[in-house]
Amino acid sequence: MILGNATAEGTKAYMESFADLQHCELGRTGLLVSQAGFGCYRVDVSVEEHRMALRKALQCGVNLIDTSANYGDGGSEELVGAVLEEMIAAGEAGREQVVVVSKAGYLQGQNYLLSQERKREGRPFPDLVSYGPGLEHCIHPVFLADQLTRSLARLRMERLDVYLLHNPEYYLMAAKQENVPPETARAEYERRLELAFRHLEREVEQGRIGCYGISSNTFPARRDDVTFTSLEDVLALAEKVSAAHHFRVIQLPMNLVETGGMTEANQAGGKSVLELAVENELGVLINRPLNAIVGGRLVRLADGDAVPVDVASVQTQVERLAEAERSLKEKLLAAVLEDDQEREEAADKLSAGRLLQEHWRSFSSAEHWREVQGQFLVPTVQTGIRKLLESGKLTTAAAEWVEAYVDGVNGVLPEVTAYYQWKGAEQVRAITSRAEAAAADWAGAGRASHLALRALRSTQGVSSVLVGMRRAAYVEDVIAELKETVAIKPRRAEWEALS
Repeated sequence: MILGNATAEGTKAYMESFADLQHCELGRTGLLVSQAGFGCYRVDVSVEEHRMALRKALQCGVNLIDTSANYGDGGSEELVGAVLEEMIAAGEAGREQVVVVSKAGYLQGQNYLLSQERKREGRPFPDLVSYGPGLEHCIHPVFLADQLTRSLARLRMERLDVYLLHNPEYYLMAAKQENVPPETARAEYERRLELAFRHLEREVEQGRIGCYGISSNTFPARRDDVTFTSLEDVLALAEKVSAAHHFRVIQLPMNLVETGGMTEANQAGGKSVLELAVENELGVLINRPLNAIVGGRLVRLADGDAVPVDVASVQTQVERLAEAERSLKEKLLAAVLEDDQEREEAADKLSAGRLLQEHWRSFSSAEHWREVQGQFLVPTVQTGIRKLLESGKLTTAAAEWVEAYVDGVNGVLPEVTAYYQWKGAEQVRAITSRAEAAAADWAGAGRASHLALRALRSTQGVSSVLVGMRRAAYVEDVIAELKETVAIKPRRAEWEALS
């Protein structure tokens, strides 16, 4: 069990030991934090590379860790607990130096199974939001108490520094789907938030958390968006619960494309959510700093290869694959597989060309394409080829077909990958050009990832930018940028120039 919590003295001493790095106050918590935090969205206790990356981050000056109960189905919190326990035991870190943030709200994986079991037992979690297959959401005190207990156990801690409601706007999203009148939905949303805040104040009193807040993707939304989470309304609820409330931290997405955190005047007096947070001395954590949504597609704000790709050549290769698949189905399969269903299944597996004909230029990003390729397309083709080879009746013509088809697939897949790298790099180059023109002290960042981080960390009100540092090399890249001194100021004009 890791005893204690982050303290003002401990975090100050930690940051003073890294004099070459800038740091920020986490609102009025009294805690000092690194300008970049270790984002745990895609890390897991089972991956040694992730363990090494977190250790390196803590050794190099990163003292804020952001995780959640649903990251890695609990494996992310387990990683944080394991690494911190090891480092504290070895005298390499002190609990008082490290700010640990976790979140609750999602029911997926283990939590979803727990929810179904409770339903069968006749004691479902109250105020449960059923959003989709395998996905529910809840911020009721009964659920929050259960989740905090589980999170602390996985983290091996007696106390969390910051506990956030994780995207509570899922209730508003579900209400929108169900055509609940906006005024009714808004009133119910505030009722649920107030219940949650009252419970979290009790958790502060009991010493299980230091403070609380909300992580919401809709803090930067337009005011007339029915899923909008209003910071001024949230603060009014916190004041209603207690004049001495412990609502101290918010988290929201913001990057060089999605600028709403600073540019969307969705608070009273024409203020943005970030400006209102500054006015109320809230800690602000920024997520998705390197993953921007551009026209409904994900763009990774990092340097990439911008070598143009011959689209017509790729299309020709795709057409050849599709023609080969038609030839297999119409002429060759009957001699290899006797059963009609087996032939149909084999043809279905060997349909990469047909699928690419429909979709190869419509994936949302290079990352999306890589996921489809690695998790579906390649395994499916391999299964189909294996089916033919194991039939024991492979004709000479079919064997020649297999060899040519495999060559065709292996030839076209890298070309599609290159296409998405090219398009992504072009988009990033346009985005970074606008950013470099917006602020003179942003222009010297050099790399796209550094520029994206610099723009955020130099903006008044941003306490820490959460970066997915899953590899030691990523940690080194972030630290290199943090060593560059940059002025912290409001910068609304700069962000408006980007939008």
